[in-house]
Amino acid sequence: MNLLRLQRYANRNSYLFALLLLVVVLAINYSLQPSLFELRVLNGNLRNWFPLMLLAAGQTIVIIGGGIDLSAGAMVSMVNALLVGSLLTAESTPDEVLLGALIACGAGMLVGAINGFCVAYLRLQPIVTTYATSFIYAGVALYVLPRPGGAIPADLARTYRSTPLDIPFVVYLIVLLILFWLALRATRFGQYLFATGGQPNAAYASGVPVNFVRFLTYVLSGLFAALAAIALTISVSTGNPRIGDKMTLDSIVAVVVGGTRLSGGQGGIIGTVMGIVILGTIRNIISFANVPTWSQTLVDALIIIAALTGPGLIRLIRRRFQ
Repeated sequence: MNLLRLQRYANRNSYLFALLLLVVVLAINYSLQPSLFELRVLNGNLRNWFPLMLLAAGQTIVIIGGGIDLSAGAMVSMVNALLVGSLLTAESTPDEVLLGALIACGAGMLVGAINGFCVAYLRLQPIVTTYATSFIYAGVALYVLPRPGGAIPADLARTYRSTPLDIPFVVYLIVLLILFWLALRATRFGQYLFATGGQPNAAYASGVPVNFVRFLTYVLSGLFAALAAIALTISVSTGNPRIGDKMTLDSIVAVVVGGTRLSGGQGGIIGTVMGIVILGTIRNIISFANVPTWSQTLVDALIIIAALTGPGLIRLIRRRFQ
């Protein structure tokens, strides 16, 4: 009975393994970099990781709902190109910045809606659909901003780097992200989301609008991709039409590390935030331990393979020892 309760608790809190792994990698990183928790270093790391946290948050919602979004990185590139190539300059006023951010979010939600319509209502395969649309969004980015360049108001970058009350500004944003997830889970949509990803046929029979829920997951993914692009643009203070190329795989790896099942129906953004910190810390370890940088790609691939094969191996071991 105690084992059964423990298993149920672990299923409800899928980020427990991520929490344990986070403690381990932080301890290793600290042994190699004693300044890890100094305000300057902590602020720099969190600033670098936060755009990917936002992107992976949207990816988490899609995956919980039973889908996947391979166009997420391309959407970041597209919105970054729109911001720097069309909407903002170094002399933009606060009102123009706000308008540009709203247009960027609208653009992200629009392309997310295109993905969602194709997947939810046209019944196209999520992997094939989002892989195809990623080329469209990447092409738009190159059309709007053919080469890297441009600038944004310097005040945005200073705010992003600031440390109000000796706490990195990004920490407040991360707290808002977690509060958003907790609020979303408490809504009816949050309940529908897990039902749609876990048992879509049963959810449909129970009156859950499965297609609409899946559609909304991609709209939210587009919104978070736009927010990630805004944060990344502020961080680097310039534009690059290929800036999001590597972010799609990183977002999926972070989701998996954070305990969200690729099959859907289980997981959460809290675990994904931990997954981003774990990935970033692993890369710090690789850097300070003088390990070849190419090994990071190998680590990412091994994590995904372990996540895919892990549940099957666990079931096989249980059957052997029953």
